[in-house]
Amino acid sequence: MSIDATFWVAVSFFIFIGGLIYLKVPQKIDGSLTDQINSIKKEINEAEKLKVEAKNLLSDYESKIDKSKKETQQIINLAKAESEKSIIEKTKKFHQLLEDRKKNMELKISQMKENALREIKNISVKVSIESVEHLIKNSIDKSKLEKIYFESLEQTKSTLKKTKV
Repeated sequence: MSIDATFWVAVSFFIFIGGLIYLKVPQKIDGSLTDQINSIKKEINEAEKLKVEAKNLLSDYESKIDKSKKETQQIINLAKAESEKSIIEKTKKFHQLLEDRKKNMELKISQMKENALREIKNISVKVSIESVEHLIKNSIDKSKLEKIYFESLEQTKSTLKKTKV
């Protein structure tokens, strides 16, 4: 049997493998890989926990956002309703004020009309009395004049009492 270079390569290979086993390199590599696998698993578990927490926080915030949107919409609707109610109320008050002013003006006009009619009656009575007096004084003698004067004076007084309210 001849010993050639391949034989020595094989022998050195087996010695190298034996040295590695003797120094427990495969167990150290296995332990190192197991530690790395365990740390990666821990990181994955933590990442999943963080993911779940993030989803929970996201859903909480989304529900809070929805709730706040609903509340703002309710506030807006309430404000609209109150403003419309206020506008209607103020419009009613305005129309009532206009009605009251219209009634007051109509009352003042009717009072002024009554006063004017009363003054016209008083002036017309005075003018008619004066004209009758003037006619009587200028056209009849004194005895008849006094008699007619007193009669017409009494008649005028009674007419005046009837016309004055």
